[in-house]
Amino acid sequence: MIFPRFIYFLCRKNLLLHYNYIYRKDMEDKPKTLQEHAMRFGTMMGIFWIIKFSFLPMGFKTPLLQLLFIFMTLFVPILGYIYIRKYRERYCGGELSFIRGWVFSLYMYFFASLLTAAAHYIYFRFIDNGYLMGTYMEQLENLKSTLTGDLETSIDQLIQNLETIASMSALQLTMQLIFQNIFYGALLSLPTALLAMRRKKNP
Repeated sequence: MIFPRFIYFLCRKNLLLHYNYIYRKDMEDKPKTLQEHAMRFGTMMGIFWIIKFSFLPMGFKTPLLQLLFIFMTLFVPILGYIYIRKYRERYCGGELSFIRGWVFSLYMYFFASLLTAAAHYIYFRFIDNGYLMGTYMEQLENLKSTLTGDLETSIDQLIQNLETIASMSALQLTMQLIFQNIFYGALLSLPTALLAMRRKKNP
């Protein structure tokens, strides 16, 4: 009884190894889809956003980091163009239609938003404890004391908006930021696709 079981075990193991080999070879031979490439570049974009976001709360104590946060925010559309151009040159043979570029860019910002959302939730749920919104409101209160008239009214409205945001849970804040990032990503995708599109040259 032991010998047949041993043979069965060897055959089963051999079939599993053979199946894994075929599966891996098929995955290696199969070309990656647009979504897979967008996910890879979106992951890199998301890591960039997470690093950028980490400078925001630290920037209240170190102004240089706040300035770096602003520069990194302004660099986002440039980085998006660099990534879509890499996709065009490496995986599209140097040509890219507007629609394909637009869809790639949409997916890239979508995946970046999802990855960044995880960092946002961890920060607001376990780290922030009201620090970010509290610091903003404190700065606005200090600014308000030096203003009069319509400017003072505008500051009051900003403070009320921040108080509303501060009352949200970590999950609500995270969802708000996801939709915001996806919306801005959709807007940036249009000019990015226009700049990156390239038609095949006629011989």
